[in-house]
Amino acid sequence: MYTQLVSEYRFDPSENAQNATFDLMHYGYICVVDENSNVIFHAGDTEDMVFYRSASKPIQALPVFAYKLDEKFGIGEMESVILSASHVGEEMHIQAVEDILRKGGFSEDILCMKPTKPTSERANEARIRDGLPLRKIYHTCSGKHTALLLIQKYLGGAPQDYWREDAPVFKEILDTICLMAETDRVKVGVDGCGVPVFAVPMKNIAVSYKNLACTDKIQNDVVQAAADKNIARIAKYPDMISGENYLSSVLDSDPNIIAKDGANGVLTMGLKEQRIGIAVKLVDGTQESWAFLALEILRMFGALTPEIEKKMEIFHPTYFVNDNERIVGQRKCEFLKKGNSFVFAK
Repeated sequence: MYTQLVSEYRFDPSENAQNATFDLMHYGYICVVDENSNVIFHAGDTEDMVFYRSASKPIQALPVFAYKLDEKFGIGEMESVILSASHVGEEMHIQAVEDILRKGGFSEDILCMKPTKPTSERANEARIRDGLPLRKIYHTCSGKHTALLLIQKYLGGAPQDYWREDAPVFKEILDTICLMAETDRVKVGVDGCGVPVFAVPMKNIAVSYKNLACTDKIQNDVVQAAADKNIARIAKYPDMISGENYLSSVLDSDPNIIAKDGANGVLTMGLKEQRIGIAVKLVDGTQESWAFLALEILRMFGALTPEIEKKMEIFHPTYFVNDNERIVGQRKCEFLKKGNSFVFAK
């Protein structure tokens, strides 16, 4: 069962925090595991099933590197990060997807999602000014779909069927998820972009990010080498994983952190120096308190640097603002309060 994670208190017009009134409670899960996959902290039930959503992308991309498809198709370091990304449709993102599709021998038409606009308001405004149409390639998941196409082609499957659950690529992805998450307990759904999406116990999402941070713990030498390559490239080009001033990209700008968010309230992190994996799920599906939770958890484990704390200010993590950029309230940590469902392992 989930538990209380973050509360929000709204100030009165005097902006005096002492006069704040309770307004909102975010419920969810947190799980942290050590390098040996032992739970060292949790809030909520670690065995509850949770969909990765887009937090699985750095894992789903691993077969590209395991089969050396980046080398086979001449994919550069920077553009290869788009295969793990939830990009916002900036020019560098679109260029990377276009180039990889071309190198793989695919056209944009093969992508299974409908044409859409870029997530980035700046990029979409530029599209409108230039009179450009909606495109499939603007979809935030087009990089992942491009990775799936490359793997499907390599495995001999029909490229146009890459989105199907019974396609060869998804047997490969499922095996990779099970390896990285160290579990065979997996449920399959359909993601927002049209391809299968995987749910595992909350603990095992954290385990998979521990393995991304501590690649020596991956029980497959080929996948370990693939993860080493992918994680190093994400750290080198963090803005490719989401976009400039987006949370995952900000977190990934710290070489100690591998982070990725997912739809409906999922946030994942692996810490290389601390050798731990972290998974967060907000059951209301919101993301406004992600930055607050990330800061609190990084601080708990001695991983919050002054540089990241400063960069995170753009998200107003503790003191939230209204549409006019006026501070109107404060978030408070609930998951460490006595009486709530949390455990530090001894």
